[in-house]
Amino acid sequence: MFLNIIFLLLGLVLILVGANALTDGASAIARRWGVSDLVIGLTIVAFGTSAPELTISFISALNGSAEMAVGNVVGSNIFNVLVIIGVTALFSPIRIERSIMTNEIPLVILSALALLAIGNGPLLDGDSAPAISRVDGILLLLFFAIFMRYTFSQAKAAPQPEQTSNSVTPVKEMPLWKAVTWIIGGLAALIYGGDRFVAGASGIASAIGVSDAIIGLTIVAAGTSLPELATSITAALKGKTGIALGNVIGSNIFNIFMVLGVTAAVRPLRFGDIGNLDLLVLTGASLLFWIFGWFFRQRTITRAEGAVLTLGYIAYVAVLISRTS
Repeated sequence: MFLNIIFLLLGLVLILVGANALTDGASAIARRWGVSDLVIGLTIVAFGTSAPELTISFISALNGSAEMAVGNVVGSNIFNVLVIIGVTALFSPIRIERSIMTNEIPLVILSALALLAIGNGPLLDGDSAPAISRVDGILLLLFFAIFMRYTFSQAKAAPQPEQTSNSVTPVKEMPLWKAVTWIIGGLAALIYGGDRFVAGASGIASAIGVSDAIIGLTIVAAGTSLPELATSITAALKGKTGIALGNVIGSNIFNIFMVLGVTAAVRPLRFGDIGNLDLLVLTGASLLFWIFGWFFRQRTITRAEGAVLTLGYIAYVAVLISRTS
Protein backbone atom coordinates (compact mmCIF):
# COMPACT_ATOMS: atom_id res chain seq x y z
CA MET A 1 0.00 0.00 0.00
CA PHE A 2 2.78 2.45 0.96
CA LEU A 3 4.57 1.89 -2.35
CA ASN A 4 1.33 2.42 -4.28
CA ILE A 5 0.77 5.73 -2.49
CA ILE A 6 4.33 6.79 -3.40
CA PHE A 7 3.65 5.86 -7.04
CA LEU A 8 0.40 7.85 -6.94
CA LEU A 9 2.01 11.00 -5.52
CA LEU A 10 5.12 10.72 -7.70
CA GLY A 11 2.99 10.22 -10.80
CA LEU A 12 0.78 13.22 -9.99
CA VAL A 13 3.81 15.49 -9.45
CA LEU A 14 5.42 14.34 -12.72
CA ILE A 15 2.16 14.84 -14.62
CA LEU A 16 1.65 18.38 -13.32
CA VAL A 17 5.30 19.36 -13.87
CA GLY A 18 5.28 17.75 -17.32
CA ALA A 19 2.08 19.51 -18.37
CA ASN A 20 3.49 22.87 -17.25
CA ALA A 21 6.82 22.32 -19.03
CA LEU A 22 5.10 21.13 -22.22
CA THR A 23 2.77 24.13 -22.24
CA ASP A 24 5.57 26.66 -21.62
CA GLY A 25 7.84 25.12 -24.26
CA ALA A 26 5.12 24.88 -26.90
CA SER A 27 3.94 28.42 -26.17
CA ALA A 28 7.48 29.77 -26.55
CA ILE A 29 7.91 28.05 -29.93
CA ALA A 30 4.47 29.25 -31.06
CA ARG A 31 5.46 32.80 -30.13
CA ARG A 32 8.70 32.49 -32.16
CA TRP A 33 6.57 31.47 -35.17
CA GLY A 34 4.38 34.56 -34.77
CA VAL A 35 1.31 32.81 -33.35
CA SER A 36 -0.92 35.21 -31.38
CA ASP A 37 -1.61 34.98 -27.65
CA LEU A 38 -5.24 34.26 -28.53
CA VAL A 39 -4.42 31.16 -30.55
CA ILE A 40 -1.89 29.99 -27.96
CA GLY A 41 -4.49 30.32 -25.22
CA LEU A 42 -7.20 28.50 -27.14
CA THR A 43 -4.98 25.62 -28.21
CA ILE A 44 -1.71 24.99 -26.37
CA VAL A 45 -2.66 26.34 -22.94
CA ALA A 46 -6.14 24.81 -23.10
CA PHE A 47 -4.62 21.45 -24.04
CA GLY A 48 -2.08 21.79 -21.24
CA THR A 49 -4.81 22.11 -18.59
CA SER A 50 -6.41 18.88 -19.86
CA ALA A 51 -3.12 17.02 -20.32
CA PRO A 52 -3.29 15.29 -16.89
CA GLU A 53 -6.77 13.89 -17.59
CA LEU A 54 -5.81 12.90 -21.13
CA THR A 55 -2.60 11.20 -19.99
CA ILE A 56 -4.23 9.24 -17.18
CA SER A 57 -7.29 8.22 -19.22
CA PHE A 58 -5.21 7.19 -22.24
CA ILE A 59 -2.69 5.14 -20.25
CA SER A 60 -5.47 3.61 -18.15
CA ALA A 61 -7.25 2.45 -21.32
CA LEU A 62 -4.05 1.02 -22.80
CA ASN A 63 -3.38 -0.84 -19.54
CA GLY A 64 -6.86 -2.34 -19.56
CA SER A 65 -8.31 -0.05 -16.86
CA ALA A 66 -11.08 1.47 -18.98
CA GLU A 67 -13.21 2.10 -15.90
CA MET A 68 -10.53 4.36 -14.44
CA ALA A 69 -10.29 6.24 -17.76
CA VAL A 70 -14.02 6.98 -17.78
CA GLY A 71 -14.17 7.52 -14.01
CA ASN A 72 -11.33 10.05 -14.21
CA VAL A 73 -13.29 12.22 -16.64
CA VAL A 74 -16.69 11.86 -14.97
CA GLY A 75 -15.23 12.43 -11.52
CA SER A 76 -13.11 15.40 -12.64
CA ASN A 77 -16.11 17.09 -14.23
CA ILE A 78 -18.24 16.55 -11.12
CA PHE A 79 -15.40 17.91 -8.96
CA ASN A 80 -14.99 20.91 -11.26
CA VAL A 81 -18.60 22.06 -10.95
CA LEU A 82 -19.45 21.11 -7.38
CA VAL A 83 -16.12 21.81 -5.67
CA ILE A 84 -14.24 24.37 -7.79
CA ILE A 85 -17.29 26.54 -8.50
CA GLY A 86 -18.75 25.85 -5.05
CA VAL A 87 -15.62 26.63 -3.02
CA THR A 88 -14.73 29.62 -5.22
CA ALA A 89 -18.20 31.08 -4.65
CA LEU A 90 -17.74 30.63 -0.89
CA PHE A 91 -14.71 32.92 -1.10
CA SER A 92 -16.32 35.41 -3.49
CA PRO A 93 -19.67 35.34 -5.36
CA ILE A 94 -19.17 34.58 -9.06
CA ARG A 95 -20.74 36.98 -11.55
CA ILE A 96 -21.50 35.31 -14.89
CA GLU A 97 -21.82 37.17 -18.19
CA ARG A 98 -25.03 36.69 -20.18
CA SER A 99 -23.14 35.30 -23.19
CA ILE A 100 -21.61 32.56 -21.02
CA MET A 101 -25.05 31.62 -19.69
CA THR A 102 -26.53 31.34 -23.18
CA ASN A 103 -23.57 29.87 -25.08
CA GLU A 104 -20.82 28.18 -23.05
CA ILE A 105 -22.68 26.63 -20.08
CA PRO A 106 -25.26 24.95 -22.38
CA LEU A 107 -22.29 23.22 -24.06
CA VAL A 108 -21.23 21.90 -20.64
CA ILE A 109 -24.77 20.52 -20.21
CA LEU A 110 -24.70 19.09 -23.75
CA SER A 111 -21.43 17.25 -23.07
CA ALA A 112 -22.91 15.71 -19.89
CA LEU A 113 -26.10 14.70 -21.72
CA ALA A 114 -24.06 13.14 -24.54
CA LEU A 115 -22.16 10.98 -22.04
CA LEU A 116 -25.44 10.09 -20.26
CA ALA A 117 -26.95 8.97 -23.58
CA ILE A 118 -23.88 6.86 -24.45
CA GLY A 119 -23.92 5.29 -20.99
CA ASN A 120 -27.54 4.25 -21.46
CA GLY A 121 -26.97 2.72 -24.88
CA PRO A 122 -27.98 -0.79 -23.68
CA LEU A 123 -31.44 0.53 -22.82
CA LEU A 124 -31.84 1.79 -26.37
CA ASP A 125 -30.25 -0.90 -28.53
CA GLY A 126 -29.94 -3.94 -26.29
CA ASP A 127 -26.15 -4.10 -25.93
CA SER A 128 -24.86 -6.25 -23.09
CA ALA A 129 -22.82 -3.55 -21.36
CA PRO A 130 -22.47 0.23 -21.71
CA ALA A 131 -19.30 1.37 -23.45
CA ILE A 132 -17.91 4.27 -25.47
CA SER A 133 -17.23 2.71 -28.86
CA ARG A 134 -14.76 3.94 -31.46
CA VAL A 135 -17.67 5.47 -33.39
CA ASP A 136 -18.80 7.28 -30.23
CA GLY A 137 -15.23 8.52 -29.75
CA ILE A 138 -15.12 9.90 -33.28
CA LEU A 139 -18.48 11.64 -32.78
CA LEU A 140 -17.20 13.19 -29.53
CA LEU A 141 -14.14 14.47 -31.41
CA LEU A 142 -16.44 16.01 -34.04
CA PHE A 143 -18.31 17.80 -31.25
CA PHE A 144 -14.94 18.99 -29.99
CA ALA A 145 -13.99 20.31 -33.43
CA ILE A 146 -17.29 22.24 -33.59
CA PHE A 147 -16.62 23.67 -30.12
CA MET A 148 -13.12 24.80 -31.10
CA ARG A 149 -14.43 26.39 -34.31
CA TYR A 150 -17.08 28.23 -32.31
CA THR A 151 -14.53 29.34 -29.69
CA PHE A 152 -12.18 30.76 -32.32
CA SER A 153 -14.97 32.62 -34.08
CA GLN A 154 -16.30 34.09 -30.83
CA ALA A 155 -12.85 35.14 -29.63
CA LYS A 156 -11.97 36.82 -32.92
CA ALA A 157 -15.30 38.69 -33.02
CA ALA A 158 -14.97 39.94 -29.44
CA PRO A 159 -13.11 43.20 -28.73
CA GLN A 160 -9.61 42.44 -27.50
CA PRO A 161 -8.55 43.86 -24.14
CA GLU A 162 -5.46 46.00 -23.89
CA GLN A 163 -2.54 43.65 -23.38
CA THR A 164 -1.08 44.64 -20.06
CA SER A 165 0.65 42.64 -17.41
CA ASN A 166 -2.58 42.63 -15.43
CA SER A 167 -4.86 41.42 -18.22
CA VAL A 168 -2.87 38.88 -20.18
CA THR A 169 -0.66 36.11 -18.86
CA PRO A 170 2.66 36.59 -20.68
CA VAL A 171 4.22 33.76 -22.65
CA LYS A 172 7.63 32.83 -21.26
CA GLU A 173 10.47 33.80 -23.56
CA MET A 174 13.18 31.14 -23.94
CA PRO A 175 15.81 30.00 -26.48
CA LEU A 176 14.71 27.47 -29.08
CA TRP A 177 16.89 24.69 -27.65
CA LYS A 178 15.39 25.21 -24.20
CA ALA A 179 11.83 25.23 -25.54
CA VAL A 180 12.44 21.95 -27.39
CA THR A 181 14.02 20.46 -24.26
CA TRP A 182 11.03 21.48 -22.18
CA ILE A 183 8.62 19.92 -24.69
CA ILE A 184 10.52 16.62 -24.80
CA GLY A 185 11.00 16.58 -21.04
CA GLY A 186 7.36 17.50 -20.46
CA LEU A 187 6.14 14.67 -22.69
CA ALA A 188 8.48 12.21 -20.97
CA ALA A 189 7.25 13.32 -17.53
CA LEU A 190 3.62 13.04 -18.65
CA ILE A 191 4.08 9.53 -20.01
CA TYR A 192 6.13 8.14 -17.12
CA GLY A 193 4.12 10.02 -14.49
CA GLY A 194 0.87 8.77 -15.99
CA ASP A 195 2.12 5.20 -15.93
CA ARG A 196 3.19 5.46 -12.26
CA PHE A 197 -0.03 7.25 -11.29
CA VAL A 198 -2.23 4.59 -12.89
CA ALA A 199 -0.14 1.80 -11.35
CA GLY A 200 -0.41 3.38 -7.91
CA ALA A 201 -4.15 4.06 -8.21
CA SER A 202 -4.85 0.50 -9.42
CA GLY A 203 -2.74 -0.91 -6.61
CA ILE A 204 -4.62 1.10 -4.01
CA ALA A 205 -7.94 -0.03 -5.50
CA SER A 206 -6.88 -3.67 -5.24
CA ALA A 207 -5.51 -3.25 -1.70
CA ILE A 208 -8.69 -1.69 -0.28
CA GLY A 209 -11.04 -3.84 -2.34
CA VAL A 210 -12.74 -1.22 -4.51
CA SER A 211 -13.01 -0.97 -8.27
CA ASP A 212 -10.89 1.15 -10.60
CA ALA A 213 -14.07 3.10 -11.34
CA ILE A 214 -14.41 4.31 -7.72
CA ILE A 215 -10.73 5.27 -7.54
CA GLY A 216 -11.08 7.11 -10.85
CA LEU A 217 -14.19 8.96 -9.67
CA THR A 218 -12.58 10.12 -6.43
CA ILE A 219 -8.80 10.05 -5.83
CA VAL A 220 -7.72 10.30 -9.46
CA ALA A 221 -10.35 12.91 -10.36
CA ALA A 222 -9.61 15.12 -7.36
CA GLY A 223 -5.85 14.80 -7.84
CA THR A 224 -5.94 16.01 -11.44
CA SER A 225 -8.28 18.90 -10.53
CA LEU A 226 -6.44 20.22 -7.45
CA PRO A 227 -4.27 22.69 -9.44
CA GLU A 228 -7.39 24.23 -10.99
CA LEU A 229 -8.96 24.47 -7.52
CA ALA A 230 -5.92 26.27 -6.11
CA THR A 231 -5.83 28.62 -9.10
CA SER A 232 -9.54 29.39 -8.78
CA ILE A 233 -9.37 30.13 -5.05
CA THR A 234 -6.34 32.40 -5.57
CA ALA A 235 -8.18 34.22 -8.37
CA ALA A 236 -11.29 34.60 -6.19
CA LEU A 237 -9.23 36.19 -3.41
CA LYS A 238 -7.98 38.68 -6.00
CA GLY A 239 -11.52 39.38 -7.23
CA LYS A 240 -11.03 37.58 -10.56
CA THR A 241 -13.66 34.85 -10.24
CA GLY A 242 -14.05 34.65 -14.00
CA ILE A 243 -10.91 32.49 -14.09
CA ALA A 244 -12.81 29.79 -12.19
CA LEU A 245 -15.54 29.86 -14.83
CA GLY A 246 -12.99 29.49 -17.61
CA ASN A 247 -11.33 26.59 -15.80
CA VAL A 248 -14.56 24.68 -15.29
CA ILE A 249 -16.24 25.35 -18.63
CA GLY A 250 -13.15 24.67 -20.73
CA SER A 251 -12.05 21.64 -18.70
CA ASN A 252 -15.46 19.95 -18.69
CA ILE A 253 -15.93 20.33 -22.44
CA PHE A 254 -12.34 19.27 -23.20
CA ASN A 255 -12.55 16.25 -20.89
CA ILE A 256 -15.64 14.70 -22.47
CA PHE A 257 -15.29 15.71 -26.10
CA MET A 258 -11.51 15.58 -26.48
CA VAL A 259 -10.14 13.29 -23.74
CA LEU A 260 -12.80 10.59 -24.01
CA GLY A 261 -13.01 11.11 -27.78
CA VAL A 262 -9.30 10.51 -28.34
CA THR A 263 -9.13 7.63 -25.86
CA ALA A 264 -12.21 5.81 -27.17
CA ALA A 265 -11.12 6.27 -30.78
CA VAL A 266 -7.98 4.29 -29.92
CA ARG A 267 -9.61 1.70 -27.63
CA PRO A 268 -13.33 1.37 -26.74
CA LEU A 269 -14.05 2.20 -23.10
CA ARG A 270 -16.34 0.12 -20.88
CA PHE A 271 -18.27 1.96 -18.18
CA GLY A 272 -18.09 -0.96 -15.75
CA ASP A 273 -19.14 0.19 -12.27
CA ILE A 274 -19.79 3.74 -13.48
CA GLY A 275 -23.58 3.87 -13.66
CA ASN A 276 -26.48 6.23 -13.91
CA LEU A 277 -25.87 7.59 -10.41
CA ASP A 278 -22.53 9.06 -11.50
CA LEU A 279 -23.78 10.20 -14.93
CA LEU A 280 -26.93 11.75 -13.44
CA VAL A 281 -24.89 13.54 -10.77
CA LEU A 282 -22.70 14.98 -13.54
CA THR A 283 -25.75 16.05 -15.56
CA GLY A 284 -27.53 17.40 -12.49
CA ALA A 285 -24.46 19.37 -11.38
CA SER A 286 -24.19 20.94 -14.84
CA LEU A 287 -27.90 21.87 -14.81
CA LEU A 288 -27.61 23.24 -11.28
CA PHE A 289 -24.66 25.37 -12.42
CA TRP A 290 -26.90 26.90 -15.10
CA ILE A 291 -29.96 27.27 -12.82
CA PHE A 292 -28.01 29.00 -10.05
CA GLY A 293 -26.62 31.38 -12.65
CA TRP A 294 -29.99 32.39 -14.06
CA PHE A 295 -32.28 32.44 -11.04
CA PHE A 296 -32.39 33.61 -7.43
CA ARG A 297 -29.73 36.35 -7.71
CA GLN A 298 -29.56 36.69 -11.48
CA ARG A 299 -26.30 35.59 -13.18
CA THR A 300 -24.45 35.28 -9.87
CA ILE A 301 -23.35 32.17 -7.98
CA THR A 302 -23.80 33.32 -4.38
CA ARG A 303 -22.06 32.02 -1.27
CA ALA A 304 -25.20 30.12 -0.27
CA GLU A 305 -25.37 28.47 -3.70
CA GLY A 306 -21.66 27.69 -3.46
CA ALA A 307 -22.34 25.96 -0.13
CA VAL A 308 -25.10 23.88 -1.76
CA LEU A 309 -22.74 22.78 -4.54
CA THR A 310 -19.96 21.88 -2.09
CA LEU A 311 -22.32 19.94 0.17
CA GLY A 312 -23.65 18.16 -2.92
CA TYR A 313 -20.15 16.83 -3.63
CA ILE A 314 -19.70 15.69 -0.03
CA ALA A 315 -23.02 13.84 -0.23
CA TYR A 316 -22.03 12.22 -3.55
CA VAL A 317 -18.72 10.95 -2.14
CA ALA A 318 -20.53 9.67 0.96
CA VAL A 319 -22.86 7.65 -1.27
CA LEU A 320 -19.88 6.23 -3.20
CA ILE A 321 -18.20 5.19 0.06
CA SER A 322 -21.39 3.61 1.36
CA ARG A 323 -21.73 1.57 -1.82
CA THR A 324 -18.26 0.09 -1.35
CA SER A 325 -18.59 -0.69 2.35
